[in-house]
Amino acid sequence: MKIKLIKIGRTPLDFEVKSNKITFKGYLEYYADRLILLRAKLNGFVKTQCSQCGQEIEVAQDEDIEFYISDGAYDDKQNLEIDVVESFDSQADLDELLNSEIELIKSDYHSCKDCR
Repeated sequence: MKIKLIKIGRTPLDFEVKSNKITFKGYLEYYADRLILLRAKLNGFVKTQCSQCGQEIEVAQDEDIEFYISDGAYDDKQNLEIDVVESFDSQADLDELLNSEIELIKSDYHSCKDCR
């Protein structure tokens, strides 16, 4: 699901994206100076591998996610130290953002029941 950033205003725009057994649900809202706030909840299960034996496992997820989407290159003039994803086509690709979150989860260390 792609959403044009210009259509996002001060009123939150709800979204929900699903992939296999995981749901990415939240809202987008204009923040300031070409920044869009994304607040969401990631719920469900992610298939990954045990970091020790390589067995396929499902890891439960229930986490809050918050970051900003910049319409173009982000210049941190005010040293805000915030998480920013840059969009160079003036769109928020929510499917791609979900896939990125899933890959971050997979890159973490996970153990199956036998290796704990």
